[in-house]
Amino acid sequence: MGSDIWIVGEQREGHLRRITLELLSEGRRLADLTQGKLWAVMLGEGLSCHTETLTHFGADRVILLSDPRFSSYEGGAYARALSMLLSSNPPAILLMGATSLGKDLAPRLAARMGLGLASDCISFALGKGAELTAIRPIYAGKALATVKWEGRKPWVATLRPNVTSLPEPDLSRSAEVEEPKLELGPEAWKSRVLEVVRDATATLDLTEAEIIVSGGRGMKGPENFTLLEDLARVLNGAVGASRAAVDAGWRGHQSQVGQTGKVVSPKLYIACGISGSVQHLAGISSAKFVVAINKDSEAPIFKVADYGIVDDLFTTIPLLTQEFKRLLDTH
Repeated sequence: MGSDIWIVGEQREGHLRRITLELLSEGRRLADLTQGKLWAVMLGEGLSCHTETLTHFGADRVILLSDPRFSSYEGGAYARALSMLLSSNPPAILLMGATSLGKDLAPRLAARMGLGLASDCISFALGKGAELTAIRPIYAGKALATVKWEGRKPWVATLRPNVTSLPEPDLSRSAEVEEPKLELGPEAWKSRVLEVVRDATATLDLTEAEIIVSGGRGMKGPENFTLLEDLARVLNGAVGASRAAVDAGWRGHQSQVGQTGKVVSPKLYIACGISGSVQHLAGISSAKFVVAINKDSEAPIFKVADYGIVDDLFTTIPLLTQEFKRLLDTH
């Protein structure tokens, strides 16, 4: 067990989230280096339909903690269940996603078990003695820190979404499947989800989107975000917002990109009417390409942009939408 790797997968409305496949990809790579097994752990309800996908993307063993009470995330109960599993079968490394769930669950679990945690990592490596090291951004993305663990295992880390490429699934793989029954008393369920209210305008999760079109104070009002929604729809992307736009009530907090919102890693980030505060730039530091549209040529966003358009966004965005639609329709 000392050389095994565990990942904690996520699902939403019966579908595996992309971060689960990314964790499997990185976990498989590390398990091959340690010559250990890759375990995939899922908590929820109706999980058996995911077994094949988890296996094809690299899992050697699949553990399904099926319970109707796990259908909605409850941090205390999830942490208690995982700690019970880990106590009897401690792996070398435990990976979770740096998602809203992982950012809450990983520190709960690490604190409960007295384990070392590195959050929001963008890469991992193993030393000669199989010591794990991780790279994570610090100081609002201005520097990268190398993190090493001390103390007992497992070493816990969260992986930033969209920084790991997905391999082709291996349909010939097979895995052992376990569905252990854990005895969780009433004290484990200190809260329960009564209702989930979804954003009617959201189509993709920002942390998983490969293309994000974001608007800032330069959008001048909530009604103008329809321009961004039209462009995002053509590009099959998601719509984000700066903190200024969220604070003004133009978009919900779930759309906020930045240090105090969501840290994103898309292939393409289009910033429209966003000046580029330090906090916002921290949230897009791992984007592959950044395009900035702003009529202020001195806006800080242009210092990090790969491409910049100095023009009125209300003229530029409809032209971009029209041109992208024409190009995509011809392919």
